[in-house]
Amino acid sequence: MAEIYGRRETAATLAARAGNLSQFAGVRLVTLADGAERGIRLLEFRTGSGLAFTVMVDRALDIAEMAHNGRAIGWHSPTGLRHPGLHEADGEGGLGWVRSFSGFLSTCGLDHIFGPVEVPADSYNYPYRPSVKHGLHGRIGTCPARLTGYGERWEGDRCILWAEGIVTQAAVFGENLELHRRIEADLGGNEVRLSDRVVNAGFARTPHMLLYHVDIGYPVIDEGARYLAPIRDVIWAAHAAHYRAQGVGYHTCPAPITGFREQVWQHDMVADANGLVPVAVVNDRIGLGLQVETRAAQFPCAVQWQNFQSGNYVMGIEPSTHHVLGNLAARDRGEMIWLNHGDTRRYDTTFAVLPTPAAIAAAEARIRAISPQPADAYPGPGGRFPKIHTP
Repeated sequence: MAEIYGRRETAATLAARAGNLSQFAGVRLVTLADGAERGIRLLEFRTGSGLAFTVMVDRALDIAEMAHNGRAIGWHSPTGLRHPGLHEADGEGGLGWVRSFSGFLSTCGLDHIFGPVEVPADSYNYPYRPSVKHGLHGRIGTCPARLTGYGERWEGDRCILWAEGIVTQAAVFGENLELHRRIEADLGGNEVRLSDRVVNAGFARTPHMLLYHVDIGYPVIDEGARYLAPIRDVIWAAHAAHYRAQGVGYHTCPAPITGFREQVWQHDMVADANGLVPVAVVNDRIGLGLQVETRAAQFPCAVQWQNFQSGNYVMGIEPSTHHVLGNLAARDRGEMIWLNHGDTRRYDTTFAVLPTPAAIAAAEARIRAISPQPADAYPGPGGRFPKIHTP
């Protein structure tokens, strides 16, 4: 049964109360019609619990907005939800990605993540292309999806809101990778389930890397908001040479700071008995937070992004298949994922809204039971990158 508006409802009792489920919940396809966003198709999800989010069909089926009872959770940058036709994948020395970077979820990959780099392309067997130049975080995030279905489905007295599509990243004499994405939410629910399959549809041996840029903004991110995670060790910090200079550690957010320089950390996380890794950002003042739960076997690495600049005020939770060391290091360390024809990798992630102080307390207790996180806001980075074992 769906628990909605303080009652447990069946399909029949809800049908008796409304001529159409869309009165209070459902999935609707719309198209944006102005500015740099013109032409982008969106799927609008409403669960009836207060949870609402939008999925960008033409941008890898990534999630643009997420909110609960009108309180925003996701982050928007000044770029807006830029149409992929305007994107310059190879622009600005590989940093063109930042001109389209906005929204709650930005998928990075499928054959490269992290900074711009040039890597060997010998597996594609084309003498005029000895190498591939990758921009920041790869190409998949601005590739449109082929929408294969969406809507509401009743399974007995449980109603599932869903969408599916296929996003292709391909080139002649290059990769031919497909992202098969399914997004689900329950009627009356407060969580979003993301199920991805990455498939090598081509016949060349192809590298694969994946990272989710889960970006949380105001009002969840605000002065005093906290980062909760089962951290075994802090591995690395991009700003280690000036570790305390900005007065911002890893676990508590400051107010916006003009001139703030981004801080990036990699943590070694502990999984629970089921192999799950929950990470949350919570704002106790307003009683709202978000938990991101991944599988350690699928995403063995965990990155935290802090960008507390005035006007670009955001924290990112970033589960990753690889260390921040990057593409070439993954190859040198024998950690690159190589996909042959038909090979598939699966990724299952849950985004759970924590809409009350009680929900925040329960999430915090669960995370602490898995592993206590460092009490010091500036734990010394150990510099030990655990070996990633790729099947």
